[in-house]
Amino acid sequence: MGAAPANISITTRDGDLARVMEQRTSTPAARLRAIAALRAAGVPVRVMIAPVIPGLTDLEIPAILKAAQEAGATAAGYVMLRLPLTGAPVFSEWLERTQATRRDKVLAWIRGVREGQLNANAFGTRMRGSGEIADQIGAMFRAFARNYGLDRELPPLDAAQFTPPQSASGQLRLWLRPPVRRVRAGGRGARIVAAAAIGLRIGSNAFRCE
Repeated sequence: MGAAPANISITTRDGDLARVMEQRTSTPAARLRAIAALRAAGVPVRVMIAPVIPGLTDLEIPAILKAAQEAGATAAGYVMLRLPLTGAPVFSEWLERTQATRRDKVLAWIRGVREGQLNANAFGTRMRGSGEIADQIGAMFRAFARNYGLDRELPPLDAAQFTPPQSASGQLRLWLRPPVRRVRAGGRGARIVAAAAIGLRIGSNAFRCE
């Protein structure tokens, strides 16, 4: 327990779709095997359904969560697709070439979760989208994540098990946080954090000015 977790993304369980959408990447089956192998080694795993493509892969959410839970995943998350900058024409061309009958629906649904655009990057909604379609996808994800016991956080990292590497040259000490000695600095309410406060040594002392 307390091992560093792993996050593994699964966009689809459809092998044919994966071959044309995520070429030269691990197959869905291989990603599930990776989850199983990591869990067998004691590593907590979060499955990420990322990105969810409205109108194309959103209905696979229950099946992906079920397969991930059976493989040993301990938590789950999702990210809604958005298409910034050159991503929009590239994705649109890919739809036209490989999913011609679904192209218009998929683009319309993406606009439905992105305030009428293909991209919306407002903080708080860029990862989940907004609007009725986004709400329905989110509700489906939460219901099935709860059903499969994946609606939980990963266990906290146990940093006590980490031993900083030692080097005869002393070079790695650059990244070890030294004790910080506090000194007063002028200026009403001003706080200055010296370089030593982020783990660098100045001579033999570290200083934080307040």
